[in-house]
Amino acid sequence: MHAQDSFAQDRRPLPNAHPARLILTLSLGATVGLGIGRFAYALVLPDMRDSLHWSYSAAGFMNTINAVGYLAGALLASRLIKRVGWSAAIRGGTLVCLASLALCALTGNFLALSFARLIAGLGAAAAFVAGGALAAVIAQSRPERANFLLSLFYAGPGIGILASGLIAPFTLQWFGPGSWWIVWWVLTLLSAVMTVPLFLVRIESTANFAEAGGASFALPPVLIYLAAYFLFGAGYIAYMTFMIAYVRDAGGGAPAQAAFWGLIGVSAFVTPWFWRRVLALDRGGLATAIILGTNALGAALPILGTSTAWLATSAVVFGVAFFAVVGSTTAFVRFNYPPAAWPTAIAAMTISFGVGQTLGPIVVGAITDALGSLSYALNVSAALLALGAVAALCQQKVGPV
Repeated sequence: MHAQDSFAQDRRPLPNAHPARLILTLSLGATVGLGIGRFAYALVLPDMRDSLHWSYSAAGFMNTINAVGYLAGALLASRLIKRVGWSAAIRGGTLVCLASLALCALTGNFLALSFARLIAGLGAAAAFVAGGALAAVIAQSRPERANFLLSLFYAGPGIGILASGLIAPFTLQWFGPGSWWIVWWVLTLLSAVMTVPLFLVRIESTANFAEAGGASFALPPVLIYLAAYFLFGAGYIAYMTFMIAYVRDAGGGAPAQAAFWGLIGVSAFVTPWFWRRVLALDRGGLATAIILGTNALGAALPILGTSTAWLATSAVVFGVAFFAVVGSTTAFVRFNYPPAAWPTAIAAMTISFGVGQTLGPIVVGAITDALGSLSYALNVSAALLALGAVAALCQQKVGPV
């Protein structure tokens, strides 16, 4: 989910726009592409799986193909922005996500739905990378408030998670089994409304892409950190794919599902303040290890009990750490490399994370099919995140290169 460090930063603010308002508007691309386009799938997965007679492997594949699209889009985003500009990349990517949501509502065909999930990933990457990089440029125009301003952009996915969590479970309850396609239509309409402000604000920048090469970045010193980030990608997406199905199977109705998903979304808003001191630690992979360990704890809690309070605690603990891991990896790069190496370092992190979240859903789905219980999915998710925390803890500071 990296974006902001891939481009040289121009500290001049965009004209005629308040920085906070403009960044919040840019975050709507992340709200639609990630908060709704990627993560809301978990809310309709149980009904789609029942209605379309999917295995858990097939259900997991839908998030795997979405992650494939996101990885490809993230790697191509720089070229895309160079070719079409910031405005077209952000708006066009968001419109592609909007189209993918509508396609999900129109068909139950597995191949068509796979295509919809693929292009959702591509569009989300374009909007998120371009929006995040531009948000960083805008934030640097107010150095004294830069961290706060940039955190507004990364609240975008949380807004989408919260909104879809308040809508999807009750829509399914109202219309009954087999109404998953109605939920997609409702989410399409919600996303269309959220997309409108992106076309009403002036989006432009004189920021340039960093031209410096990556000669000062070497893989061997950070292989263990890249492994940790791979494990995070695989572990978090398994939890975010199957957890609503687990809540439903445990007897949780629409209110319980909405509350659980909403708590994850709300956690995004406290993340910048909660982890502020941890993210300031310049001690190798320690900050990432602490946050990933918390993430693992949140993923493991449902294994110990399925009461409402226990599941709510899981959602809060998982959510408050989940939204901070990306920030910790960005901080690691900033602390350990000169600015000229940031684009290459961030690209390496993005690839490692992307491969992990690509493999996670389908592998965990296959394990669930083989062993017959979603509790195994949570076991695997928590274990992957815990291993990631241990790996990050072993990462030392990178010396001068």
